[in-house]
Amino acid sequence: MAKPASLALDRGTRSLYWAEQAAIVLSASLFVALCARVSVPLPFTPVPLTLQNFGVLLVGLTLGSRRGFAALALYLVEGAVGMPVFNPAGPGGVAQMLGVTGGFLLAYPFVAGLAGWIMERGKASFARAVTAGVLAEALLFAGGLSWLAGLTHSFAQAARFGLYWFVFAEVIKVMMAAGISTGWQRVRKEQA
Repeated sequence: MAKPASLALDRGTRSLYWAEQAAIVLSASLFVALCARVSVPLPFTPVPLTLQNFGVLLVGLTLGSRRGFAALALYLVEGAVGMPVFNPAGPGGVAQMLGVTGGFLLAYPFVAGLAGWIMERGKASFARAVTAGVLAEALLFAGGLSWLAGLTHSFAQAARFGLYWFVFAEVIKVMMAAGISTGWQRVRKEQA
């Protein structure tokens, strides 16, 4: 008689676990959507300055590779179906995913996945988080600039539109995401 009761408890525990994971992934996608609302259009480039990249890095660094990737893939699905999750200055939906910021947007799941993967491979430290953030940003800008180069037919123009104006802000975003994620990891470790 004990076996069916323990089996039912195990199923309930598993269901609760998966519901919790789904809630975390959904919350993370909505966090990035909130970060996208903080946007500053720049007059000399069609690419706005937003906090989205910070959100993507923080999600990847804190949730790890699988949940980070899933959260940002969900974020793209939310945007593709017309939910107002992208930068409000853009056209929204699929049009925004195919526009000037499309390369950055489409890279987001891979950026979060890479940042999380690096953090999972060793002790969670500020230096590891910064390294993960810098490498993830390199992947982000590779995707974004390649996309822009395809649209403008010029890598130099793509760099003018999507790189030079953003380097300083991205350094700050990497440092902030690294600091918050390592602080969060430390607090979680102390509570365990």
